[in-house]
Amino acid sequence: MVDNSDLPFRLLCRKYGAEAAYTPMFYSGIFAENEKYRSEEFTTCKEDRPLFVQFCANDPEALLKAARMVEPYCDYVDINLGCPTHVAEQGNYGSFLMDDLPLVKSLVEKLSHNLNVPVSCKIRIFPDIQDTLKYAKMLEDAGCSLLTIHGRTRDEKDMKNIRANWKAIRAVKNAVRIPVLANGNIRHMGDVIQCLEDTGADGVISAESLLENPALFSGFNTVKWVFDSEDGYPSGKLDQADLVVEYLNLCEKYPVPWKMIRNHVNKMLGKWFRVYPQIRDDFNEQTVLSFEFLYDMVNGLKDLGVSRPCYVTENICANSIDR
Repeated sequence: MVDNSDLPFRLLCRKYGAEAAYTPMFYSGIFAENEKYRSEEFTTCKEDRPLFVQFCANDPEALLKAARMVEPYCDYVDINLGCPTHVAEQGNYGSFLMDDLPLVKSLVEKLSHNLNVPVSCKIRIFPDIQDTLKYAKMLEDAGCSLLTIHGRTRDEKDMKNIRANWKAIRAVKNAVRIPVLANGNIRHMGDVIQCLEDTGADGVISAESLLENPALFSGFNTVKWVFDSEDGYPSGKLDQADLVVEYLNLCEKYPVPWKMIRNHVNKMLGKWFRVYPQIRDDFNEQTVLSFEFLYDMVNGLKDLGVSRPCYVTENICANSIDR
């Protein structure tokens, strides 16, 4: 969620059912040394809790220095050990630290021995389940208080065609004493309920699906195009445009870099842009964005036709579900 889990977006997700949120992944070395990076990338407010601040790292001292800067403003400091990107490989962090478990252990121990807030970790699984279990137990012994497991290996980057291994998540849940969150295959509330049942996890997280549908955890599910009657949407439906406007309103209240706003608008209006590619092209050609342009664009999309994308509530009882 680099450049995607900014404060306005977190607040929007919280409004629609998310019970906790992660910051974007910060580079611990840069965060510790660069004040401009910190001020632009990390913003929060009193409503932004519970909050996980996540870092990538390969230097225990730099990680601790960065973690101490955010400790007063969060509920967990999270070490991202699951990022599988080429950039992570070049920088030697994320899932590529699976090749250096003593370093991983030292990162967790450095934080758990020196912070007043708990340490959490996000990992991917090894191809061999026994290696995954040893990994999880090592993190627990090193001081990890909460473990999130993405049920894919480091090489399984195609999330559309490779299903996450929920059985592996259940095996880890059964092997450790700390809370476990499941990650992977979470597209809507039906997946949330099925994942909790299949894994026994204490909760689930979602990343990519939330970018399109920030209301996922309220039980709203993306549907195909629906007819917009004169009376407006029937109860149980949420206009995608209204979500975009809510997000933009939050961005005006809590300023974030325009690159983040651009990313979210692209994701949240993706279905609309496929129908009206000329609007998408005009948006992408804007080298300098403004709120006036974005509000006008959304209103213009509404005026183009009677059919537009929305979310519809699933017929699922989601009471007392750990999200």
